[in-house]
Amino acid sequence: MKFQTLILMALGLNLSLGSCACSKVDEPDGNQEYRDPHADLEAPVDFSDEIIMMDLRSFNSINRSDKSAVLNLWDTFHAISSVQGIVNRDTPRLYINYVKNGSTDVDSYWWDMYRKPGKWLATKQVREMDNVLDVFRYFKPLINGLVVWDPAVPSTSNVASTVAGADNLIAVRYDTDPSSMYNRLIGLGYEVKVRLIGEDGKSIFKTKLEPYRWAIDNYLKTGKCNTRFAAYYIDAYWIDHCSQANLNHHCLTNHDFFIGKKAFFFDLSPWGDEIATDVNADTYPNDPSPEVGADCEMMKEMLLECYRHNGNGQVFTHIGGFPAWAFKYTRYGTVGGSHGEVDTEWEFARVISAYNAYKDADAIGYGAMANASFWKNFPLKDKYPQKWSDMEQLKAKGYITADGKVNKSKKYFIFYVGDWDAASWLYQMTPQLWDEKNRGNVPMMWAISPALEVRAPMAMEYLRSTASDMDYFVAADNGAGYLNPSMLAAPRPISNLPSGLDAWAEHCKPMYNRWDMTVTGFIIDGFCAGMNEDCMACYKKFSPNGIVPQKVSKYAKLYDGMPILKSGPDINDGSSSAAAASLVSLLNSHPIFPFYWSRAILKSPSWYLDVRNRAQEACPEMEWVDAPTFFTLLKMYLEEGNFVPAI
Repeated sequence: MKFQTLILMALGLNLSLGSCACSKVDEPDGNQEYRDPHADLEAPVDFSDEIIMMDLRSFNSINRSDKSAVLNLWDTFHAISSVQGIVNRDTPRLYINYVKNGSTDVDSYWWDMYRKPGKWLATKQVREMDNVLDVFRYFKPLINGLVVWDPAVPSTSNVASTVAGADNLIAVRYDTDPSSMYNRLIGLGYEVKVRLIGEDGKSIFKTKLEPYRWAIDNYLKTGKCNTRFAAYYIDAYWIDHCSQANLNHHCLTNHDFFIGKKAFFFDLSPWGDEIATDVNADTYPNDPSPEVGADCEMMKEMLLECYRHNGNGQVFTHIGGFPAWAFKYTRYGTVGGSHGEVDTEWEFARVISAYNAYKDADAIGYGAMANASFWKNFPLKDKYPQKWSDMEQLKAKGYITADGKVNKSKKYFIFYVGDWDAASWLYQMTPQLWDEKNRGNVPMMWAISPALEVRAPMAMEYLRSTASDMDYFVAADNGAGYLNPSMLAAPRPISNLPSGLDAWAEHCKPMYNRWDMTVTGFIIDGFCAGMNEDCMACYKKFSPNGIVPQKVSKYAKLYDGMPILKSGPDINDGSSSAAAASLVSLLNSHPIFPFYWSRAILKSPSWYLDVRNRAQEACPEMEWVDAPTFFTLLKMYLEEGNFVPAI
């Protein structure tokens, strides 16, 4: 196998990386938990409560055809995110203002919210800095030096982020231009501690995978990475292809959290049946014979190593990121692959699920998130309670008949309000959708992954503290993180590992409990088998009031008292009138069974309100209900033994 030949890089690098600060430790066994190698080190400076603020919004207007401007953007954000990840680990110290969504300055939105009197940041001292070099100078006592990556080998940029987190270094591109970030940091007195390029500027890696092989051997296997986290973001391939998606989808702003967590960074194709689309003569001219499926095999090796270090899967790996489908691994535009965008999403989910990992899905469109390393320090309450349904109220509304049965003359409908399975989407879209004027005027089942508390706790807190009686929260796909449940059930495809279902239940329980979630609003089965009884028993432990999978044999059934409903179609028309027509068509699709579910993605409360009003006029027997009402009535209907048609 090609991978075996890459081991020589780990041997040869001791010569090329003469200044490498890496240290070997005994390889842990499968039950040994991650231990921070810097846990015993004291910070060289006792920093005050002061927060440094850096405004980087000018980068939103660079000319993408200006290569020097693009390089400056990349170098600035890679460096600043490295520093953020390190200095924000134990307390919030460095905040940037950069991410925009339309006219909204997203970072300012969240900052201003929590600077208000009585809020978390109200009494903090803040110093604004105008020059990014001042930031690097200020925090220099907390940084150990630089890790320098090779612009001729784009994958080294992600390896540099891995090294930056593990060794407290700033990741920077090698560039001899006197005005380059590399030379400016050298000028500030930073020393190069790890080189992913020769001191003479010549490449020491030839292929995409050689740097990952080195990183796996020297950082993952040795326990220097925190295998509870991994980061799946586009590498420096972006620099020459930055026009293929929104400008901020370099996602370097997302690196800060994962650098802070000492995560392993990777950008690998999930497909085993083709050569990765970024492995070509233009990007890797020195890779003479790339192999079909080589990216996927290395991903599996990396995931298995994480599994072993996480107590043989007792802890799940939280992967931030999403396939960069507009750039790589698909047939979109000029990418050059053979697979569709959604297919690639599903295949990535299938592969990572086999190794007890899930994704926090920072997908293109709203994939950029800054300051997660800062916000992760936000204090959450132990519990955020919600009210469940009241039987007397259901009777008063006519949903339950005088003899205590479900009123079958009505059509009960609920929208899955998505897609909130990514911290970045919650971060960017809350101002537009949550703060919209008509929220509170129509029942909405907000499907928010409880796992978003890890990177966006302040957003989760804000939603709960401002929710109306019309807002109810259920878990997004597919629980406390996006994975395929059937891939956890033994016998497991791909990995052949033991069942991960008990571990998944233990992972989900505390987050469901904190947010008082008892329903999983959607389960994406994707390319995987439907949920078997072991999967259902798993979900009963933390989602007892209902689940909505894609693949079931009947429209609904009970499993040990837990209602299971088959997911319906997406209704995502831009026009509310068209959406209402689609909804009425759905309501007429199975008239005997009176429960209907549909998903919409990033729609405003005004859209839902108008769809409800238009559909109600066309179908007066429709009841647009809240989640507790819907799942209570569904459970009662099934317990009564009413007819449920097969699909």
